[in-house]
Amino acid sequence: MTNPIKIINRYIPRLGNFPQLLVCVLLLCTGCDYSPWNNPYPNEDSAKNIYYDSFPERPKHLDPVSSYSANEYVFLGQIYEPPLQYHFLKRPYQLIPLTATELPRARYFNKAGQPLEEDSDPADVYRVKYTISIKPALLYQPHPAFAKNASGKYLYHDLDPQKLENIHALSDFDTVGTRKLLANDYVYQIKRMAHPRVHSPIAGLMRKYILGLDEFAKELSEIEKDDTTSGYIDLNRFELPGARVVDDTTFEITLKQKYPQFIYWLSMSFFAPMPWEADYFYSQEGMTDKNITLDWYPVGTGPFMLSENNPNRRMVLKRNPNFRGEAYPSEGEAGDLESGILEDAGKNMPFIDTAIYSLEKESIPAWNKFLQGYYDTSGIVSDSFDQAVQFNTQGDAELTDEMREKGINLQTAVTTSSYYMGFNMADEVIGGNSERATLLRRAISIAVDYEEYISIFANGRGEPAQGPIPPGIFGNIPGEPGINPYVYEWQGDKAVRRSIEEAKALLVQAGYPNGRNKNTGKQLVLNLDSPAAGPGSKASFDWLRKQYAKLGINLVIRATDYNRFQEKIRKGTAQIFQWGWNADYPDPENFFFLLYGPNAKIDHNGENAANYKNAEFDELFNQMKSMSNSPQRQDVINKMVEILRHDAPWLWGFHPVGFSLHHEWYKNAKPNLMANNTLKYKRIEPRLRTENRTAWNQPIWWPIALVIILLIIMLLPAIISYRRKETESIL
Repeated sequence: MTNPIKIINRYIPRLGNFPQLLVCVLLLCTGCDYSPWNNPYPNEDSAKNIYYDSFPERPKHLDPVSSYSANEYVFLGQIYEPPLQYHFLKRPYQLIPLTATELPRARYFNKAGQPLEEDSDPADVYRVKYTISIKPALLYQPHPAFAKNASGKYLYHDLDPQKLENIHALSDFDTVGTRKLLANDYVYQIKRMAHPRVHSPIAGLMRKYILGLDEFAKELSEIEKDDTTSGYIDLNRFELPGARVVDDTTFEITLKQKYPQFIYWLSMSFFAPMPWEADYFYSQEGMTDKNITLDWYPVGTGPFMLSENNPNRRMVLKRNPNFRGEAYPSEGEAGDLESGILEDAGKNMPFIDTAIYSLEKESIPAWNKFLQGYYDTSGIVSDSFDQAVQFNTQGDAELTDEMREKGINLQTAVTTSSYYMGFNMADEVIGGNSERATLLRRAISIAVDYEEYISIFANGRGEPAQGPIPPGIFGNIPGEPGINPYVYEWQGDKAVRRSIEEAKALLVQAGYPNGRNKNTGKQLVLNLDSPAAGPGSKASFDWLRKQYAKLGINLVIRATDYNRFQEKIRKGTAQIFQWGWNADYPDPENFFFLLYGPNAKIDHNGENAANYKNAEFDELFNQMKSMSNSPQRQDVINKMVEILRHDAPWLWGFHPVGFSLHHEWYKNAKPNLMANNTLKYKRIEPRLRTENRTAWNQPIWWPIALVIILLIIMLLPAIISYRRKETESIL
């Protein structure tokens, strides 16, 4: 066989400038710096204090009074500041002041205006007042809505389409301004809940509690009918009895009834301040056509401001230059000091300058970029779970060797969420309070093995539910005292699901031996309605059928689109369904109200999709929701949970366990399932990140060299032939 190297050496003089070109290419390659070629960010940003993350879909609303979605709170929580926030480190979750000077205390009054004690009977409470004082001298981010000329006139409050001709984005306005945060800004935002063109998702709930908000909404609707302009209504011209300014730094909220959970709402973006200048600025003619709106360009007092909104590519938060600063907490819970999460105690926040979120519609590219060091944190999708996590002999999750070698850290937390299977209590077969139906539901509750479901479909990331209240919420009781005795029994140190034989015995008592009607002999057929469809759902549907088949019951899956599914739930034509709920605030009322009779979906279009009604439970609910956390409240909760376990309107399902990964250069990582404003606590070590990125993303040269050699070998015959013919023609 001919040696290709000898051929190359023999004919190099005949190849003209090709060898020199090859040498130049190789020299250029060896002379390149060590920056990764696949770096999606500019090299000059490597040493900067930037946090990198991704988002899967564009946020629809960035107006805080309209937003009610987790992917929107990622941004809103860093920009807007309601009066209160959750302590970053303490558990159980604890409210603390944010812009407020202190936690407001509810004051109760009877119909004669006389003060009442905190533990007064809710029936005696006629009015509840919260007086909220905010910190002085807090400033809004720079924004053109506040810009004024030398005489104090607003520069951009008289815009029209002609003046907007060369304006395409908020950054096209030449001048920006700011002003102090005022108590009126919080009152103005509460008034906006009633605005007919804003569509706040909590408006209906707040009308039930905030004094005069319902009437105020009707008044604004009448005004809006006669309005032929952009829809701006100067809310400062109207008084709302339930939201009143006391002075520049104090306002008062009045409720029509006792509602202790209201204080939790004061930590949510719905109650963030809204300056009237911004509302007016965005409402001017021509602004919506250019997509210059509150839903696109928020304005707040928080540590960050949205500097770039390109939802088809990336979203960028930058440090708000007007932010006052805030001290990192100096205390937490047991173990925080040892874990190092209090290392920054007392230091001024925020720690990072910029947060860049890139659009990643597919999970695999996002996962690969995390492994390359281009994202600082990551969740774990099912396709990547085995690569990242393994379970030890005790059943505990731990990182794989590959992850540990990269210095990646794992954090887990049981979420304040419940995924459940609901039984339509209005259905003539599966519903109702008869002993037959109750025993049937209990038998199914035992047969559907959610431990197996969690293992197969959730990669072990879940905790079987013993009732409606997730761990971490007041009222949840861990361990043996907290198990559901109708479904589980305590063996050794853990809850064990009762046997299928016990479930079959219950089915016999219900009149369905071996899943057949004892009177007709026909097999029991039940229907599960689901919005899930497609190949991805087939495995879980097959699993569910097998669970019911253990009892001889034929489960029919009726898959449909989400709109049709919602219609079935509203009309009560769904027999069995699967659904879930994420806590709005850490209180059992937020879960119990899903089973409160007056919230039944059929009768009141409420959140009680199971249409469960139990007079004793409803009475206890009304008692419990007005109580402060105490042993007495726990006693009431225990009675309510026992009623629900006995009646089994839900198959309680499971509480997901959140798994998150972060690189070693990402500091102050502690899951907080209630807070949305956690970016300010995060700290990055850019130097360590750059070192790891460089080490993990070095180009591999040998394939390029091999390709070049192969090209030379492939071209040699043609070149040799050409040179031979050229030589022969000369001779």
